[in-house]
Amino acid sequence: MSKKLVPFTLVIAGSYHESPSELPDRLKRQARSLGATMDVATNPVFKAFVAGSLSGTCSTVLFQPLDLVKTRIQQQQRAVTHPQAASPSFGMFGTARHVLATEHVTGLWKGILPSVTRTVPGVGIYFASLHWLKTSGVAGGAATDKPNPVQAMALGMAARSLAATVMIPITVLKTRFESGQFGYTRMTTALVTIYSTEGLRGLTCGLMATLARDAPYSGLYLMFYTQLKNNLVPRIDTATGGNLTGGPTSHFACGIAAGFLASLVTHPADVVKTKMQIQPHLYSSLSSTTRLILVRSGPRGFLVGFAPRMLRRALMSALAWTVYEEIMKQLGLK
Repeated sequence: MSKKLVPFTLVIAGSYHESPSELPDRLKRQARSLGATMDVATNPVFKAFVAGSLSGTCSTVLFQPLDLVKTRIQQQQRAVTHPQAASPSFGMFGTARHVLATEHVTGLWKGILPSVTRTVPGVGIYFASLHWLKTSGVAGGAATDKPNPVQAMALGMAARSLAATVMIPITVLKTRFESGQFGYTRMTTALVTIYSTEGLRGLTCGLMATLARDAPYSGLYLMFYTQLKNNLVPRIDTATGGNLTGGPTSHFACGIAAGFLASLVTHPADVVKTKMQIQPHLYSSLSSTTRLILVRSGPRGFLVGFAPRMLRRALMSALAWTVYEEIMKQLGLK
């Protein structure tokens, strides 16, 4: 007699004083409850992942040219002792014109595939982990949808550190595709090439600089964003008799302001990260890269590419958070 293997057995414990007619209904209710708990599609963290991925994709595709221009500006060398060596292409508009003239309109979207590949899971991981941290109370000791400044900093830094670490190989690819210095044509072959020639270190180069940029940025951004949304906007409503609180207009305005402030503080780390990922043989560590930038360009070297990055990060973050808030509201999680 053959025996069938059962992959798992569900045992529902309980008292058995119910009548035979009541017992099937009780079992059905418990089975439905268990099924709802195990349904991934209804999980709030999964919904946050989907909402974050959709919002990140929209903003990444729209603002990719600003990221490319920022990378091109940062990869160029200009010593403060030789200002005559500077070229008009070092400016944001000059660099954009140069790309248009030499690579046409599509050149502004070079690196869009690794950008989207990084953003869809990366932003999804960020928003999903952020939602889980906020609702579970891990970062602040108690679940809250309105964290104080310290809690917001901790939440933003923890969620971004996780996402940045997981997606660092794609970040390296994105930066190199945007630089135009490498002959990569496909992501898979580029990954294999980097691993075969530089090893695991090549796929993770600039990780510490990325964390030094992204973790404080996300912490500061979330702190500024939540404080503006929860404190400043209601006061404006009270003073003007408006109805901005909770709407997409207020979310976008708060996002723009928070993105500008957070970008200003964290931009030096972005310059260091770009240098390390494009020329890892020359810029091998945080300390040596910082020294080289100071020697070659002086303190101003840490602000190279600030305008396009500030515009991109502020607009991208504002759009991503606005779309995210609206999707989460439609999903019943706001």
